[in-house]
Amino acid sequence: MSLTPSELDKVRSILKREPTETETGIFTVMWSEHCSYKSSRLHLRKLPTKGAGVLVGPGENAGIIDIGDGWAIAFKIESHNHPSFIEPFQGAATGVGGILRDIFTMGARPIAVMDALRFGPLNDPANGDRNRRILEGVVSGIAHYGNCFGVPTVGGECVFEPCYNGNPLVNVFALGVFRHDEIFFGRASGIGNPVIYVGAKTGRDGIHGASMASAEFTEESKQKRPNVQVGDPFMEKLLLEACLEAMQKGLIVGIQDMGAAGLTCSSCEMGARAGTGVELELDDVPQRESEMTAYEIMLSESQERMLLVADKKKEKEVFDVFHKWGLDVVTVGRVTDDGLLRVRQHGKIVAEIPNSALADDAPLYQRPLLPPKSIISSRLEHYSFLDGCEPAMIESFLSANPDCTRLLKLAVSSPNLACRQWVWEQYDHMVQSNTMVGPGSDAAVVRVKGTKKALAMTLDGPAYRVARHPREGAKLAVAEACRNIVCAGGRPIAATNCLNFGNPEHPEVMWQFSEVVDGMSEACNFFGTPITGGNVSFYNETFGDDIYPTPVLGMVGLIEDISLVTRSAFQDSGDSIVFVETVNRLVGRIDLEDERAIQNFISTAIRDGLVKSAHDISEGGLAVALAECCYSNFHRGAVGAEVRVPSHLEVVKDLFGEFTTGVLLSTIHAAELCRRAEQVGLKSYDLGKVGGNRLILNYEGERAVDIAMDELESAWRQGLPKLLS
Repeated sequence: MSLTPSELDKVRSILKREPTETETGIFTVMWSEHCSYKSSRLHLRKLPTKGAGVLVGPGENAGIIDIGDGWAIAFKIESHNHPSFIEPFQGAATGVGGILRDIFTMGARPIAVMDALRFGPLNDPANGDRNRRILEGVVSGIAHYGNCFGVPTVGGECVFEPCYNGNPLVNVFALGVFRHDEIFFGRASGIGNPVIYVGAKTGRDGIHGASMASAEFTEESKQKRPNVQVGDPFMEKLLLEACLEAMQKGLIVGIQDMGAAGLTCSSCEMGARAGTGVELELDDVPQRESEMTAYEIMLSESQERMLLVADKKKEKEVFDVFHKWGLDVVTVGRVTDDGLLRVRQHGKIVAEIPNSALADDAPLYQRPLLPPKSIISSRLEHYSFLDGCEPAMIESFLSANPDCTRLLKLAVSSPNLACRQWVWEQYDHMVQSNTMVGPGSDAAVVRVKGTKKALAMTLDGPAYRVARHPREGAKLAVAEACRNIVCAGGRPIAATNCLNFGNPEHPEVMWQFSEVVDGMSEACNFFGTPITGGNVSFYNETFGDDIYPTPVLGMVGLIEDISLVTRSAFQDSGDSIVFVETVNRLVGRIDLEDERAIQNFISTAIRDGLVKSAHDISEGGLAVALAECCYSNFHRGAVGAEVRVPSHLEVVKDLFGEFTTGVLLSTIHAAELCRRAEQVGLKSYDLGKVGGNRLILNYEGERAVDIAMDELESAWRQGLPKLLS
């Protein structure tokens, strides 16, 4: 990846001379799509980023939201797609490491991680072996880094679809908590203050990682393993503790992670934010390889490194803290008053560039927009979970004479609905002892120690729906994420997004991107959930084939009192099962007013103590949602239920159809819930009771489904392991 001729001309205009090799490399990475957002910035400006609780919005390492009583949370989602295709284990592991540094750079202690993963089908005849290898490597990498660092991986999603055959997606979300007076920023303030390098030594790994993430995949991509960083979670743990101690002692003026573009990005962004210059002496940078050039040192993306600016009177105290934790700590420069990034090596100036030119003045492209000539077939409009499944399974659901018991077993064992225990059992989701609701529920819940508060969090990215109708699909993603938070007992407060798209030089891709941003903006404004930051990942294409447009939304909600925490699984035999939905039964589209009505209804019912469990209807429709509520979990064994399914269309659509806005509740107050639903214009049905050891679904006076829960749960739990075997 290199500068275009017009970009090189702009560099010459800024410098008023020819750039050196090092300067060319610096401009290349800072003006790459990954770092500069040059194709997306015009569109991203439409997203809502302000709100009553927003303490820090986009532009810093992570967004920060006030949660009351002097507490705040920092959270963000990032992609590590390209590295995870080339070297799955390290690509995914360093994705976790990078997002954790973004959180503790702000001063927060990370307390939760989630991941949104996309792979090609595991049984694909041509690509299945590679897809399995990538899946196994990615999950192992996430587990290795998170478990060793000591942060719980509490939830996420894992989707299989042919468009990801040559381009998996690995999006990692992290969240941390802290007090308002513990917030730090990535700013190089204070003329004459020392610029201090801490953490691991610099090597040649990861050079041009940012540029690699700004290009499509070709046959040559397989040779790019040197562009993938290598992580050390144990060193990162030491780095976390040392940084937080230095912050608490008041020794740090500004701090930035050396992530994408390494020392280049951290130094120029810190200078640009503060309006200052940064002068670096590369001879002082700790190096683990000999004879590294200035170009290599500035562009290396070696992991577990931070750049600090300290009060010049407290330099020794900073050194004492990091030496105590056994980490390298070296003064590599000073803050200056001229606004320039000045880099020296071996007594010579090898780069001298205005910080603002690198961080703020990258080219801005208004790329052409063009709707695709064709969209995905509507054949699976009611059954998006079948996308990418084998033709025989798809035909079973479209058959004129369905065996619905068989269809339910097929559905729960299908790639996109099968149990994800094989994934999450590799993660430690209980470390730190804050996890109240872990993997498998609508939203994960972690408590905030020292308070009665808890935080609900969820990831949502309905790529099939977005590919069909980008604007509506984006609105659906926001609505479902909010609904998941509400079902957990929370109030949605803010979101972060990871926008995964194909090649921005394709007008159809930019049209999809623009439509998604518009839809997300409309829905986030409507629900009052500002976007506090995130990531754009373009060039997710292989040999010219773009992935589905895949926006992943990370939504966070506040639960004011842990007594309100609500799980998605049925709780007790004998409880009534109430199904609540909107009057307008939509598929692939959403009425935001209807959605708000049902969320307000659920929230009020939970606060009033009327609800024992709440689970939204999503992929696989009502039948699959009922099964999910019955499976065994950490708190109880499997339980059955017998219900009467409302008749609207025909049996398969009424059982498995993915109508947009509906929720299953278990309760001992069925009559009161139904009365309240009617009062606010919602439809409700007292379906039946929890209990027994069979799931029985009656439809129009006949048993459409009758199956032992042991048999159904076995099919669900064995679905993914069978695909991996």
